[in-house]
Amino acid sequence: MIKVAMTSVFVDDIERAHTFYTEVLGFETRVRMDVGGPHPFVTVGAPEGAQADLQLLLEPGDGPIAEPYRTSLYDAGLPCIVFSVDDLHAEHTRLTTLGVHFTHPPQPQGPVLAAVLDDTVGNLIQLIQPKR
Repeated sequence: MIKVAMTSVFVDDIERAHTFYTEVLGFETRVRMDVGGPHPFVTVGAPEGAQADLQLLLEPGDGPIAEPYRTSLYDAGLPCIVFSVDDLHAEHTRLTTLGVHFTHPPQPQGPVLAAVLDDTVGNLIQLIQPKR
């Protein structure tokens, strides 16, 4: 069986991204190491062992491939990744209180309730909750 082990999000600044993804979104640091270049290797993941085998790599987004890709997604209003939540309205309230800017508040979107936020490091992130 093949499973997703890691996926990347290209970011403007790895340190700022790490702070946002851990202190605001609530992920935990999985790996943080110096790999000898200008940027550390940093992954985050869901807290408390949820999805323990899945990591999100905070990848430098200033390269010749990453920058146009990231900018094009952002300019088109498209999220680069989708995260699920148990209670989107509660999460929207919590994140708004922390100063997170939502480009789209929670609204029905097919089989889910969805919202889109700005991660402060060059990306839009979609949060979804399955309709009950």
